[in-house]
Amino acid sequence: MNNVAEREVLIPPALAAFVPQPLAGTVHALAGQSMGTTWSVRFCGPARCDLAAVQAALQAELDLVVTQMSHWQPDSLLCQYNRSESGSWRALPAPFWQVLTAGLAVANLSNGAFDPTLGALVDLWGFGPPGPRLVPPTADEIAMARASCGWQRLRLDAATRSVLQPGGLALDFSGIAKGYAVDRLAVCLARLGYPSHLVDIGGELRGCGIKPDGQPWWVALETPEGTALPQTIAALHGLSVATSGDYRRGFVHDGLRYAHTLTLHTGKPLAQAPAAVSVLHPQCMLADAWATALTVLPSRDALALADRQQLAAQIIVRDAGRTVCHRSAALSAMLP
Repeated sequence: MNNVAEREVLIPPALAAFVPQPLAGTVHALAGQSMGTTWSVRFCGPARCDLAAVQAALQAELDLVVTQMSHWQPDSLLCQYNRSESGSWRALPAPFWQVLTAGLAVANLSNGAFDPTLGALVDLWGFGPPGPRLVPPTADEIAMARASCGWQRLRLDAATRSVLQPGGLALDFSGIAKGYAVDRLAVCLARLGYPSHLVDIGGELRGCGIKPDGQPWWVALETPEGTALPQTIAALHGLSVATSGDYRRGFVHDGLRYAHTLTLHTGKPLAQAPAAVSVLHPQCMLADAWATALTVLPSRDALALADRQQLAAQIIVRDAGRTVCHRSAALSAMLP
């Protein structure tokens, strides 16, 4: 447990590799909608640059992620896999394979706290395409959905980059795909010749380089409304940040709030989810997945896992009417 000051600043202990640019130029901004949320980028470049071409390139990256990994687009590759016959194998393109194998690696390291196969439970509880619900599902419905989930049911063939459909299993990349999309936009901007940039998709961010004034990209870590904690800001120099928490989505029934974070152990939303979990990592895809995993675990176990994996993590919990902030060793090391 950490007692935080009025305002705290997080600085990477080691700066990411970066070719310095002259402290000049213009900060351009672009924005749009994708993946059920908004996205924005800010990047440093000449006063005159082809913003339409940059926007088109970024949109193409986002469209690729949606086409392959959307749980909401019926003709996406993910939805096609979810509907495929039991015992069938499906060859995967490189982006889908990268996200799936990364998700399974985090699932293994977190003992299933992160699980990209909970699509059936997500839909059952009203957090997927079938739409919201106001009444919790029955015990029988939960048991049936749980039986079709489980990351250990997946079988992969690395030689052919294929995945087996064991029968009724539904992938859901909502805890990792948005972070992956952030990474793709960052790589795209660098490829176009704009190495200094800040990417934001629905609150998941990645920053690289510095602004024309010599400052890094400063961002505030998310905290739920109503908490008395001071603001924490981080310098995203070669870093990403993702936040998960119980305040984002859910519904209330008979005075009980059902948050959108589910666990296969019970097949239900967490009874006592953290208010917010933020993870800083060079890859936003992994920051996204680890933030989800740490949210599922009790705060003490989550903090121990973050320390084992050397993750920079902040865990905000509600305890007896007050809000408490826990920080991993790696995040504490970022304090000046």
